[in-house]
Amino acid sequence: MKKLLTYIAFFILIKSFFAQDIHWSQFDFNPVFQNPANVGQFDNGDWRFHANYRDQWRSVTVPFQTFNLSADAKSVLHEDLSLGAYFFHDVAGDGRFRTIELQPSFSWLWRLSNDSMHVLRTGAQFGINYRQFDPTQFTFNSQWNGAFFDPSLPTNEMFLSENVFNLSAGVGVNYEYFQSRRARFTVGTGLFNIMRPNQGFFVEDIPRELRWNLYGRGQYKIDLDWDILPSFQVNIQDSHREFIVGSQVRYILIDRMGEYRALFGGLYHRVGDAFYVMGGMEWQNWWAGISYDVNVSSLAVASRGRGGIEFSLRYVINQIKPKNTIYRVCPDYI
Repeated sequence: MKKLLTYIAFFILIKSFFAQDIHWSQFDFNPVFQNPANVGQFDNGDWRFHANYRDQWRSVTVPFQTFNLSADAKSVLHEDLSLGAYFFHDVAGDGRFRTIELQPSFSWLWRLSNDSMHVLRTGAQFGINYRQFDPTQFTFNSQWNGAFFDPSLPTNEMFLSENVFNLSAGVGVNYEYFQSRRARFTVGTGLFNIMRPNQGFFVEDIPRELRWNLYGRGQYKIDLDWDILPSFQVNIQDSHREFIVGSQVRYILIDRMGEYRALFGGLYHRVGDAFYVMGGMEWQNWWAGISYDVNVSSLAVASRGRGGIEFSLRYVINQIKPKNTIYRVCPDYI
């Protein structure tokens, strides 16, 4: 029975995986992947780097592992132009179903008020999508000899190719209300897979479905040392729906004379799928975070409630060096 449940869960996962783009729990800390309009939307720096890693469904089948790198820079070539890119590598299941994507992106800043409290960013991305799998890792009906699956028997499966290379594009826009560093709100939306890249490995084309994204996040000062940071995200792709809502709280350990350290903790719910907790720490220009999903969907029987663990790392570089002012002291006799 346990083996049967595992096979059923694996089938559902693979079916879903072919139809959907990858997703992240710590979406607030993967901004370039979330929307190209997020490129350049950060404070106190010129360059921003993110690294994200996710490992899920290890208790059900061969784990699904995703690694993402992104970078963006503000005011490139023009004060309102920001450039960025992300790269991700995803491997799933027994067949080592591999997805690699590289998406350069840019955003343009539109100031809606003279004090820059209200700003709008529009963005776009265009890049490559590559998918591959290893059919030798699977067994097929024709390999059943009446007693067991014999890998030496022919599969009778005809794959046009074991890898697919496509172009992909997306666009996005977001609005930010910025009152202060600890009082702000952002809402944005995006449309992805505009070119409908082919995901099929047979003769028939299987276009990748359009994905629509909506998100929002806020930051509000509670008292001298505490902030609350609620956020949500919605993804709609064909018949698939993802809705995540939750909040973090931040406790500032120190913020004075150029020193900054803070602790984070939060709870989120991916409706119909999982609850997850997260924690992290900011240290000067560094951020490091970890989250863990507790599965509550129909797969919970096979997964035993175990979803996935996710890590995130961020670093911001400030290229502008403070001006070294030389003070000349006049002698007393002048």
